Amino acid sequence: MTGLRYVYAVCHPLGAPLQAQLTGVAGAPPRLLTHHGLVAVVSHVPEGDFAEEALHAHLEDLDWLTDTARAHQGVIDALTVVTTPLPLRLGTVFRDDSGVRVMMEEREADFRDTLDRLAGRVEWGVKVYAETEPERAARPAAKPASGRDYLMQRRQHARASDDRWQKAEEFASRLHAELSSFAEDARLHAPQNPALSGASGRNVLNAAYLVPREASEEFVELVDRTKDDVPGLRVELTGPWAAYSFAGDSGAGA
Repeated sequence: MTGLRYVYAVCHPLGAPLQAQLTGVAGAPPRLLTHHGLVAVVSHVPEGDFAEEALHAHLEDLDWLTDTARAHQGVIDALTVVTTPLPLRLGTVFRDDSGVRVMMEEREADFRDTLDRLAGRVEWGVKVYAETEPERAARPAAKPASGRDYLMQRRQHARASDDRWQKAEEFASRLHAELSSFAEDARLHAPQNPALSGASGRNVLNAAYLVPREASEEFVELVDRTKDDVPGLRVELTGPWAAYSFAGDSGAGA
């Protein structure tokens, strides 16, 4: 079969087969390419879409990028069910199977070290959002009788807002410390931009936690117990994912 080789991940040999009807990027089924006891999960993609110049142009097309990212993640999710994959960067492409094997040869030591470190572990994401205008603050205030009253109202509102953000930050710090002590490793990511994420509220915690697969249920229960601790805050849990945040340079692609 002609076409370029799209690489999703590197992993140890699978203990169970992938889903029979699984399709990946460009609708092609993923296959396993073995080299020195490691496995690259690849599929064939058309050169017209994935050669360097064409791929660069496609990355500016939001619809194409969304579809490609969804297909890429679908393969990673399927791998996560049966093994611990080391995901490669979206759009990692090689000319042929030989190019994939050369990449695996050059990075074999890093791949093995990272896979051994992540074996049997998954990533959970936790985000905390603080509502920017709680309902009680949205109620209309009494009309100020004078300019002085107006300034006093403004100062009171500013103090209340500062207090609200301080409580949100303190809660996020406590939660992160508690979850970090349970997890084997943790990563703090930059707060999400609401204009890009579409999520309401101010993102005061955006973190990832590396958790042994068998301890995931306990981790989820730990997060659930915190969700109503502070009014006006929203805690979101996502996962389990392949350990993107903990793959280091080995997971960055070629």
